[in-house]
Amino acid sequence: MTYAIIETGGKQLRVEPGRFYDIERLAVEEAGTVVIDRVFYLENDGDISIGQPLVEGATVEGTVLRHLRDRKIIVYKMRPKKKTRKKQGHRQELTRLMIDSISLGGKALTAAAVDVPATAVPDPTPAAAVEASEPEVTAAES
Repeated sequence: MTYAIIETGGKQLRVEPGRFYDIERLAVEEAGTVVIDRVFYLENDGDISIGQPLVEGATVEGTVLRHLRDRKIIVYKMRPKKKTRKKQGHRQELTRLMIDSISLGGKALTAAAVDVPATAVPDPTPAAAVEASEPEVTAAES
């Protein structure tokens, strides 16, 4: 299993190829690609690379799926016995990022295996027609 620990938006994340993550808003259009080079740790099937502080030549590539907003957080401040109350809300701007590949030194360690669900192809002949197409055996023929 390949994964990396990266920094984006002032936070550190453990990312794997083929998964999506909600991170702080990036200034990239939807369906655009992002290359993150702030990689602190990298593991590829037991082979570990630890940065001092960053892993040299390691990059994580991703595709922006969409931009969204997080749930609302209420900030309520009150000073007791002073009749002072302040209620404020906040919604964080997020970007949903699909991790495509993790590479080290220009060589892709792993690329995301895109699982495309097979569409169910209906059988052109209904079950009733299949049963009716079988020859019937009569008592006179046997």
